[in-house]
Amino acid sequence: MTDTLASRILIDADAQDRLFRLARSSTEFTDEPVDDAQLRAIYDLFRYAPTSYNQQPLRIIAVRSAEARSRLLPHLTPRNRMRAANSPLVLILAADIDFHERLPEVFPHVPQLRDKLAPMRDERTTQARYNAVLQIGFLIVAIRAAGLAAGPILGFDAAAVDREFFPDGRWQAVLVMNVGRGLPKGYARLPRLSYEDVVREV
Repeated sequence: MTDTLASRILIDADAQDRLFRLARSSTEFTDEPVDDAQLRAIYDLFRYAPTSYNQQPLRIIAVRSAEARSRLLPHLTPRNRMRAANSPLVLILAADIDFHERLPEVFPHVPQLRDKLAPMRDERTTQARYNAVLQIGFLIVAIRAAGLAAGPILGFDAAAVDREFFPDGRWQAVLVMNVGRGLPKGYARLPRLSYEDVVREV
């Protein structure tokens, strides 16, 4: 059955496995670094993710220095603190609430949109966070395409991270993510819901 389904997808079966079927979220990584060239290549893929008004609100802090990591780690839960401390690269993924300032550049055919959204901070916040999450999904796939693994972390104090890294309030932390070459898992993949569990036709 899986072979039949795989044949309906345009990328080859090996790519399907690398990006989806065999890919796993990682909590442990090798010591191999993730360099700037790899991160740029990953960005070059996922920047084509769809977003409302082409707003592209995702902003990324690549936490490389020991000083920056020491500022981040206290705001993670204890288990996640240990994982991030041992990860080759940690990313703070944030939403730019002032994405509207770039709309004349990235959505030029509706020039009045920036001024329309300017007084609507609550609406911009909702849009920015929603669209940043869309981009993060594509980011994870791009990380896998680079032969690396992602370890998304939701267990952190977002308000404290915002105070530490984004004190002007323009960016808001959405997720923290460890990135590197993942170590093999010691347990089998957990079950996924079936098509019939998830999809309903109307």
